[in-house]
Amino acid sequence: MISRVATREIIKAETEQLQVVRNQFEVGGAARADVLTQESEVATEQATLPPLQRQLEQQTHVLLALIGRFPNDARNDRLTLASFRLPTGLPVSLPSQLVEQRPDVRAAQAQVHQASAQIGVAIAARLPQFTLSAETGSIALTTAALFSPGAAVWSIAANGTQPIFHGFTLLHQQRAAEAAFEMTQAQYKNTVLIAFQNVADVLRALQLDAATLKAQQGAVRAASDTFDLTRSQYRLGAVTYLILLNAQRGYLQARLALVQAQAARYADTAALFQALGGGWWNRIDVAPNPHSPEPQLVQAASDRVPVPTGEPK
Repeated sequence: MISRVATREIIKAETEQLQVVRNQFEVGGAARADVLTQESEVATEQATLPPLQRQLEQQTHVLLALIGRFPNDARNDRLTLASFRLPTGLPVSLPSQLVEQRPDVRAAQAQVHQASAQIGVAIAARLPQFTLSAETGSIALTTAALFSPGAAVWSIAANGTQPIFHGFTLLHQQRAAEAAFEMTQAQYKNTVLIAFQNVADVLRALQLDAATLKAQQGAVRAASDTFDLTRSQYRLGAVTYLILLNAQRGYLQARLALVQAQAARYADTAALFQALGGGWWNRIDVAPNPHSPEPQLVQAASDRVPVPTGEPK
């Protein structure tokens, strides 16, 4: 979607530049080859727009499916670049307790608990089983004394059962349960390590994304100023069309690099939510460690993109 918007802006700039070259050609200031070259540039960029449009439609349908809506619901609800907003500050350090909310970590914890319970079941199967029962009776010698208070007696009996010989089957079942518990513990540890690795990778990527985005914005500003200056010089006949074309290409390449940096930052921000199994701002049960430094934030760079000014009349 971001690339489509950038491509439309590029096509607009190249179309305006084509009109400049045509005006120069009409007054004898440019060759016919310059016009054909610029027309080829415009056609090439226009050919890249339909695939981007198709990709936008497909991604829009995916998003609608995730929220339980049909594809035709997107007719009056188009996604635009202006509708995307990055958080003003993204954390580069987070409490480790936040990893516990990941679904894979919680599933691994449940498997450890289940395996631990299976050990208890296996041990209980090897122990003797006792059953206690209470019975009541009477010691009355005559029918008249049958219901007298002193005629009632109680007796308690205990019955015990011992597992029969199974060829050490119960012992090996216990050992198997213990081995399964050790395996689930190892799997849980591996899951936690992978979770921390994912979070660390994304946090580091966010730091680098901020630096890259800032550098690319500076590059676009410099390329835009160069393009404006070269275009003014070309209108006055001070530079050749080849120099103008090189300045235009430099600006377009810097513009696309900025779009790629923006897309990477959006993707890494979404990856942070995924790595944590959700957000971090709604966790009031996680208290910061007083012995650790305050969580650092990387400020989101502005998404404003400089464009060439001073369009020719």
